[in-house]
Amino acid sequence: MPQDSKAPTPIQIDIVSDVMCPWCIIGFRQLEQALGASGTGAFIRWHPFELNPAMPPEGQNLAEHVAEKYGATPEQSAQNRAQMKKLGEDLGIDFQFDEDSRILNTFAAHQLLGWAQEQGQQHPLKLALFQAHFTQRRDVSDIDVLVDIAGEVGLDVVQAREVLVTQSRAEQTREHQKFWTDRGISGVPSMVFEGKYLLTGAQGAQNYAQMLQKVLAECDDAAAEG
Repeated sequence: MPQDSKAPTPIQIDIVSDVMCPWCIIGFRQLEQALGASGTGAFIRWHPFELNPAMPPEGQNLAEHVAEKYGATPEQSAQNRAQMKKLGEDLGIDFQFDEDSRILNTFAAHQLLGWAQEQGQQHPLKLALFQAHFTQRRDVSDIDVLVDIAGEVGLDVVQAREVLVTQSRAEQTREHQKFWTDRGISGVPSMVFEGKYLLTGAQGAQNYAQMLQKVLAECDDAAAEG
């Protein structure tokens, strides 16, 4: 049967984020809810941002890091983790925070994600890295762990290891980070819709839905004029 109308072109959404950022996966799941409710397709690209570029290889205890960076007391830190865990449960995210949770260096993970984009597997790898860090509590700064995760989403493990060992994507990743910071991105998640509209932070499904409606309306207007 012939179709009366052509399916709309997916909306392009660029998400600048860090694997260490719980609000990044929260924001994405909220966006996912909005996309599902609206029936809108999206082409999502993830872009690198390091919340802690000077983080040493061994990482740092999460509570200690939050205390140093934000001045939070142990009680405040525990309360924040509990609130975030509850929010995660509502979005299908299993945050496994405890007193031994750590903040890790993510530069290697960003290099792997850049390579995975060229293989058409960046999105599943990004989600797998979030799950590995926040739910499975794996060390996503470790090359062996990163290679294992790459293999789990169907990437070539030999090529993945070569990318990480040789750091062949290091310079490209630094340039990619600079591209966004030069444009004023200083916090994550930062989502850019159709290259024009920026939303920062986890905005909630309703706000994302409103943005999707705005972009879709503009696309419809442009199609009508064309």
